[in-house]
Amino acid sequence: MNSPWEIDQIEMVLRLGLATGLGGIIGLEREISSRAAGLRTNILVCVGSALVMLLSMYGFADYANEVNVRLDPARLAAQVISGIGFLGAGVILFNGYSVTGLTTAATLWVVAGIGLASGAGFYYPAIGTTLIVLFSLLILNKVENKWLKPKSIHSIRINSLDRPGRLGEISGLLQARKIAVKRISVEEQKTNEDYTPPRVIITITIHLQSKFLVSIIEDLRKIEGVSDIVVE
Repeated sequence: MNSPWEIDQIEMVLRLGLATGLGGIIGLEREISSRAAGLRTNILVCVGSALVMLLSMYGFADYANEVNVRLDPARLAAQVISGIGFLGAGVILFNGYSVTGLTTAATLWVVAGIGLASGAGFYYPAIGTTLIVLFSLLILNKVENKWLKPKSIHSIRINSLDRPGRLGEISGLLQARKIAVKRISVEEQKTNEDYTPPRVIITITIHLQSKFLVSIIEDLRKIEGVSDIVVE
């Protein structure tokens, strides 16, 4: 092949096939993990990126020898990197004080890069990056959960009778469990009937691993006068 702007049709299909396989491998892991962007999404992102790269590099070969024409194979492909941000933003969710979906969004961004590398013929970097992504998603995820003990910020809303020492009772329970309390607020709950016992809404922001939430809720429910507990 003499011209750098020309490529065999079979080679194009092979590059698209590689992008399909690599994107599918990562997408399968995301699908098994029940993430928003699963098998089909990752395949489409990877193949689409590879197609854009092929188009950017070889789609305008007929104009390569024209006067005053300069081909930039990175110009069209560069838009994939910025464009994938809109798709990644769709899988990021803000739930109360917690943000989820960042890993899935980052995975989509990397998958787009793998597709571009496949379309450009960078086979070994594309395959190597796929292996690194799988290592991060499968192995490092277990290491993080077991050893790094990630904690999330949760907001607990407690509906309770307004009694003296109630706030200290709840705070003491959390301190006994060595739970870091970041913020506490108390709001009086207005009632229209004079005979209704006064109640308050106590909102507590804590830093805690999600797996311990159930036991904390059970302990709070045992406090006399506590009726409703909402966790965000």
